[in-house]
Amino acid sequence: MRKLKYIASALFISLAVSSCNLDKFPENSISRDQAFEKVSDAKNWDTNFYAQLRARVYGYYWYVSDIQADQLNATLDFGNSVGAPHRWSDDFNSDNYEIRDQYLNYYSALKNVNLSIEKFPTIPTTTEAEKKELNQYLGDAYLTRAYYNFKLANRYAKAYDAKTADTDLGIPLVLTYDIYELPSRSTLKQTYDQILLDLGQAKTLLAGVAGTPGSKYYTIDVVNALEARIKLYMGDWAGAKAAADAVIATNKYVLYNTAETVKAMWAEDKTNEDILISSISLVEGPNQNSVYHGYEAATKTYRPSFVPTQGVINTFEDSDFRKNVYFKMVDLYQGGKSYPGYIVSKYPGNSALQSSTASNVNTPKIFRIAESYLISSEAAFQAGNSAAALTRLNELRVARGLKALVGVTGDALLREIKSERTRELAFEGFRLDDLKRWKEGFTRKDPQNLDFLSTGEGYTTKTVQANDNKFVWGIPGYDMILNKNLVQNPGW
Repeated sequence: MRKLKYIASALFISLAVSSCNLDKFPENSISRDQAFEKVSDAKNWDTNFYAQLRARVYGYYWYVSDIQADQLNATLDFGNSVGAPHRWSDDFNSDNYEIRDQYLNYYSALKNVNLSIEKFPTIPTTTEAEKKELNQYLGDAYLTRAYYNFKLANRYAKAYDAKTADTDLGIPLVLTYDIYELPSRSTLKQTYDQILLDLGQAKTLLAGVAGTPGSKYYTIDVVNALEARIKLYMGDWAGAKAAADAVIATNKYVLYNTAETVKAMWAEDKTNEDILISSISLVEGPNQNSVYHGYEAATKTYRPSFVPTQGVINTFEDSDFRKNVYFKMVDLYQGGKSYPGYIVSKYPGNSALQSSTASNVNTPKIFRIAESYLISSEAAFQAGNSAAALTRLNELRVARGLKALVGVTGDALLREIKSERTRELAFEGFRLDDLKRWKEGFTRKDPQNLDFLSTGEGYTTKTVQANDNKFVWGIPGYDMILNKNLVQNPGW
């Protein structure tokens, strides 16, 4: 890990040594070639991939888009945190840190990934075991690049439509380490072609890496889970269903089916359903979703920035095991007064990871088997197989304490599939992306209690049309100034 730190922080700076000392490097740096001499070097870079991934899940990487959507209300004392995206207001621009930093940080992480994809194949191996290990690290690199580019495409480009993808704007595809490169935006088809190409490389290289519940490392099941997600968003129904079913068919990831186990999944980080989680500790913690919690130990009060709408709470039946897990009635302190109200309690804090009574640290769940069931169901319906769609939907519903649906078909079945997806994946960063690909606008759902909320247009009464430009985020202004080859998204 110590070697990794100075490689990541100083490697590229070391290349700018003054001309009178071109053959020397600072004592705390090594040359680029020296960083890729042995398989153990590749392991260090691979460790960095996972550290960077941990820093790019949970926190604002997930909650900003949910706050922008229809399931949350800003409290009186929210302090304008994520205020512009929540309001969809004129001050919601491409330089808002909430969207600017995600763009910059995904591309920043790609630098080491791209260099590793270039250099890993140059590392010599002397045994089959070393070759296998190196191939796994290379597979990790390709999968990481596919993941980040998909995240970028999903937020900074239109929803994929095969009929227009050849002309729709994609993202700048940065595939090599070049600090002077000023790439233009690819088409959306070129973007997704590259994502699928990288995914295919990962599938080949990681084919022998078996999945296991609660894995902290990439496996073939993670590859299939990501493929299912990507192809669902592309409208490749057959491909999405096949990839999702491949994960389900392993029978390794079992849906929790009691109130106690569903609660333990979130409160205690139980991992039977988890295809990929982040490796964390008290020292190397994850991003937190504290905007939903805001607990103050000194006063034993909750001061969240955002609370769930009454409308979203009402979508959960009383028999639904998730209802008392995702939501919790507490004393909310807002505007100098205390009110009873519900908070999002999906991330309550694992007591084993608590560094203080005020922290709510949970292990990030990056891919869950429940999503695979939802993808399989939606893809089956869209492909014309309503029976298979209903079967997968009911498997998840029954596990969560709901009754199986009988005889539901057509538009009614699609509504149930969408509703179940919205419930199961609530507050995990999917809602805005789903509305975008479904081509649906929204009216923010009924609030709990106006007395502890910021009210008015943009807050409790916001309505957004399906064609609003800001479903797609803008390219940061600094990038637009620096790189004249870029074209901005409409409305920014």
